[in-house]
Amino acid sequence: MRKQKPEIPAPGEGKRGEEGYLGYLLRQAAGAYRLRVERALDEFGVTQPQFATLTMLSAYPGISNADLARLAVLTPQTVSVIVGNLEKAGSVVRKPHAVHGRIQHLDLSDSGRALLKKCRERVQRLERQLTAGLSANDERAVRRWLVAVAIAGAAG
Repeated sequence: MRKQKPEIPAPGEGKRGEEGYLGYLLRQAAGAYRLRVERALDEFGVTQPQFATLTMLSAYPGISNADLARLAVLTPQTVSVIVGNLEKAGSVVRKPHAVHGRIQHLDLSDSGRALLKKCRERVQRLERQLTAGLSANDERAVRRWLVAVAIAGAAG
C-alpha cells in the first residue's frame, strides 16, 4: 500500500498559518509582498530590489555601492548589477569621491527621481492595503517588532 502524499496547505493554513514557525511566516510574508511589488512596478520595468535601490539612493544621496548594499539588504554583487542597469537607463549617476579615486558616489538623476515617484505611488497604495485592517497602534506595534527583529539580527 502506497502512502499518500500530504496535501500542500495554502498560505494561512497548517504550518503556513498562525501555528507556523515565525521565521517561515516572515519569509512567506516577505515573498508575497515582493511578488505584489513586482507586479505593481512591472509596468515601469522596475523590480523590487531596484525599487529598494532607488529608495535608498533618494534617502541617502552620495552613498557608495557598499553602503547601498547594506541599506538595501542586498549583496554587493547584486547592487553592482542593479546600479549598472539603472545607470544605463539614465536613472542613476556616479560621481567620483573627492579624495578616494576608486570610490564612486551614487545619486539619482532627474529621470530616476521621476521614476521613483511613480513607483512610490504604487508601493504606497500596496502598503495602505496591507495596513487597512490595522489600528494605528497595531501598525506601530508591527513596525516596532519588525525593527526589533532586524536589530537583533544585525547584532548577531
